[in-house]
Amino acid sequence: MTSITQSASWKKLEDHYKKIQKIHMKDLFENDPDRFDKFHINFDTTLIDFSKHRVTDETIPLLLNLAREANIEAWREKLFSGEKINFTEQRAVLHTALRNSSNQAILVDGHDVMPDVKNVLDKMQRFSESVRNGSWKGFSGKKIQTIVNIGIGGSDLGPAMVCKALKAFGHPDIDPIFVSNVDGADISQALEQCDPETTLFIVASKTFTTQETMTNAFSAREWFLDKVNDEKAIALHFVAVSTNAKAVTDFGISPDNMFEFWDWVGGRYSLWSSIGLSIAIYLGMDNFNKLLAGAYEMDQHFLNTPLEENIPLILAVLGVWYINFFGFNTHAVLPYDQGLSLLPSYLQQADMESNGKFIGRDDEYVCMHTGPIVWGESGTNGQHAFYQLIHQGQDIIPTDFMMPLKSQYKVGSKQDEHHKILFSNFVSQTRALMLGKTEGQVRGEMFPTNEDYGDLEHLIKHKSFEGNRPSTSILFEELNPKTLGQLIAMYEHKIFVQGVIWNINSFDQWGVEYGKQIAKLVLPELNASHATTIFDSSTNNLINNFKKNK
Repeated sequence: MTSITQSASWKKLEDHYKKIQKIHMKDLFENDPDRFDKFHINFDTTLIDFSKHRVTDETIPLLLNLAREANIEAWREKLFSGEKINFTEQRAVLHTALRNSSNQAILVDGHDVMPDVKNVLDKMQRFSESVRNGSWKGFSGKKIQTIVNIGIGGSDLGPAMVCKALKAFGHPDIDPIFVSNVDGADISQALEQCDPETTLFIVASKTFTTQETMTNAFSAREWFLDKVNDEKAIALHFVAVSTNAKAVTDFGISPDNMFEFWDWVGGRYSLWSSIGLSIAIYLGMDNFNKLLAGAYEMDQHFLNTPLEENIPLILAVLGVWYINFFGFNTHAVLPYDQGLSLLPSYLQQADMESNGKFIGRDDEYVCMHTGPIVWGESGTNGQHAFYQLIHQGQDIIPTDFMMPLKSQYKVGSKQDEHHKILFSNFVSQTRALMLGKTEGQVRGEMFPTNEDYGDLEHLIKHKSFEGNRPSTSILFEELNPKTLGQLIAMYEHKIFVQGVIWNINSFDQWGVEYGKQIAKLVLPELNASHATTIFDSSTNNLINNFKKNK
């Protein structure tokens, strides 16, 4: 395949970039009072404002032509129809089927997967309701009060993020805990919060062989049996999200309490599947279904809306614009909602594991930068940490600001004041990043009269800001299951579009596997009594130092 960089649309964007690279956004706003009207989209109760970007009336059409030249519409159809677009693993990519609320069949190898999806959702509903209403009881007859989700990667990040974001909708008598790190501190600190009589463990591993997950699961099992001393009780306190019935049964979990998912569900897209069992228990299946419904609404928007009004597509091409033309290779996600504090971590995996690739679909090296470094923190905490670099650092970092117009929480008589202060910070940061502040403005603020201020003159440069730093503002009515579903699906599709333009497979992760392969070689050496000599000098000495000090 000829590289997209050789296409007519790419060449036009290169020429356009040369013309506008030095244009300042504040001038664009001054010259066009209707700029916001041109560069925002309303979707349901959400407003996406991309007017504070380094684009003119010409830019978006040129970027959309690039997406067309990359055949985005055909690839979009392949995604939704179940074609095996994850070609290195010969798998369909059908997280969209998990939230498909239409009656449309979706075929994989000629098999309609929708009845399978519905059966698992029905099973999740029955089980989650039994835990929530107390009819499911532990070995001593007590109700479940704590659920511990043991997983890693997508089996942890998605459910943990959703449960934290939607805590206001959670069951008042059930506490969710998420364990992922194989560091013994993680499972130990979790178990310190647990009572074996009232704790339910969810072991989330498709193969039931994932090293980190199963190490933590067996440690939890050992802790439980030390307290209870009855292997039969395991069946009342452990359930599995897996496809390996034999390993699940050998662990002591009843096959009736094994929740299936499929190889066409990628790990980082799996919260919509039975991996979301912890979500269903904590929030209730009604709210889980609303989460799915919100994602389905965004799926339909992405699938059916013209490119010019298509939110994921526009966000995607803006990212390509900055990464491949301006050379801005990082992206910050800044939610002004404490519940969304785990969203940047979740999107790190969704984006960086998907598009951190240097080999394209044509098996050749990709000749452009793919995948930004994604990071962030909830506001206003970030303002007192890293915003200094965003405002005045030498790296320009495109940012996504997001905030609900209504809070789920009431703080005495001060709630309205809390939210107004939060919003004032939200909107002022985007404006400051766009505007900047010239040395003349700083001088006017510092020296409003002709009085001699002496040594203070040198502060002018330090207090000035270049501005012209791009951001997207995302406002939604409130953070609830439906809007969160829409938001997550929006980013999923944005990432997909960028992968199509870069001609990479966004759905495998071979880099992750390589590190695991080496770990399997290192582990036996840690148990050997002799000095390790089989690796490079650095690795050998690190291993030997570890063994010496153990």
